[in-house]
Amino acid sequence: MRMRKTACLLLSAVLLSLAAGCGSAPSAVQSNAKPAAASEGKKEEALKTVKFSEVIRSIFYAPHYIAMQKGFFKEEGLNVDMNTAQGSDKGAAALIAGVADISLVGPETAIYIYNQKGDKTLKIFHQLTMKDGSFLLSRTKSDAFKWSDLEGKSVIGWRPGSAPQMVLNNKLLQEKVNKVDVVTNIASPAMAGAFTSGKGDYIQVFEPIASSLEKEGKAFYVTSVGQAFGPFPETSYVATSDFIKKNPETIQKFVNAVSKGTKWLNTASPDEIAAALMPFFEGTPKDIIIQSIDRYKKQDTWPAVPELNAEQFEALQKVLIDNGVLKPDQKVADLNAVVDMSFVKNIGKGK
Repeated sequence: MRMRKTACLLLSAVLLSLAAGCGSAPSAVQSNAKPAAASEGKKEEALKTVKFSEVIRSIFYAPHYIAMQKGFFKEEGLNVDMNTAQGSDKGAAALIAGVADISLVGPETAIYIYNQKGDKTLKIFHQLTMKDGSFLLSRTKSDAFKWSDLEGKSVIGWRPGSAPQMVLNNKLLQEKVNKVDVVTNIASPAMAGAFTSGKGDYIQVFEPIASSLEKEGKAFYVTSVGQAFGPFPETSYVATSDFIKKNPETIQKFVNAVSKGTKWLNTASPDEIAAALMPFFEGTPKDIIIQSIDRYKKQDTWPAVPELNAEQFEALQKVLIDNGVLKPDQKVADLNAVVDMSFVKNIGKGK
C-alpha cells in the first residue's frame, strides 16, 4: 500500500513530457464544454483572459463552473480559458511550464514543488473543497458495508500520490484493513470503462460518474470516502509565486468570482443548479446532476470560508507522510511558504 516512488519524481516526469497543452481530451462524462456566460455591462474585449487548468471534470468543482456559467468571472472582468489536465501533477506542470496561469489541483503539489528547490514555487490562494470527493462503488450490492469487506478484493483507484488515492489508503490504514489490491495504473478517464468491462470488485470515482454507474445498473453505492475520512483539504486553486506577485488584482477577482459561485450554489434550487451545470456535463441527465450536488452538499464539501489554515495544512502533511510521499524532514514548517490566504480574507471588501 505504500508508495515506492515519490510524487516529486512523478511530477518531474510530467514536466519533461509537457508540450503545448496540459491535458488530454476529457471523456464523454467529463466533457470540456465552455459555455459563454452572459454578463451585462462588460465588453468582451475588455476582459482579461486567464489560462486555467482543472485537475479533472467533476461536479466536485461545481462552484467554479457556476461562476463561469452565471457570468461571475465576467462581472470581475475575467475571461476563463479552461483546460482539463487529468491529474494534479499535470496541472502543476502546466503552471511551471507557463501554459496555465491558475490550476485547480491537490494542495500537495505546492509542497512537492517547494521541496524540489527549483526556480519556481507554487502558492495555494483559495481552498475550494474540504472533503475528499470520491465515492466507493461495488460490483455487487451490499446492505451493510464494512471496510473489512475490502480484504482480498481489488479496487480501481487513482494514481499513486494523488489526493483520492492517499485518502483511501489512509482510511484503510485507520481501519487496519490489509490485502487490498488497489489498482493505480488506470488513467482517470478510463476507470469507469475498465470497471464496466469486468476489472475490479470496487471502484473509487467522483460525481457524476458514481451516480451514472448506479443509474445504469453497473455498480452499487457503498460509501462516501470523504465523509468516512473526515475533513481534508483536497482541492485548491494554485498559481506560481511570480504570477501572484505580478497579478494580485487578477487573483483577487478570480477568488471573488468563485466565492460568488459558492454562495449562489448554497441558495439556488436543485433545478437552477442543474441548469447551470448541464452545459459542462453534456449527455449527463438532470437527475444525475441533482443527485451529485446533493451528495456533495451533505458531506459539507464546499467551505463557507475557503481558507486553508495551519491545522488543515498539518493534517494534509500528515497524510503525505503516512503515504510515504513526504519524508518527515521534508515537512514545510512555514505555512506561508506555500500558502497565501490574503485574497480569501479580502472577499467582500470591494474590488
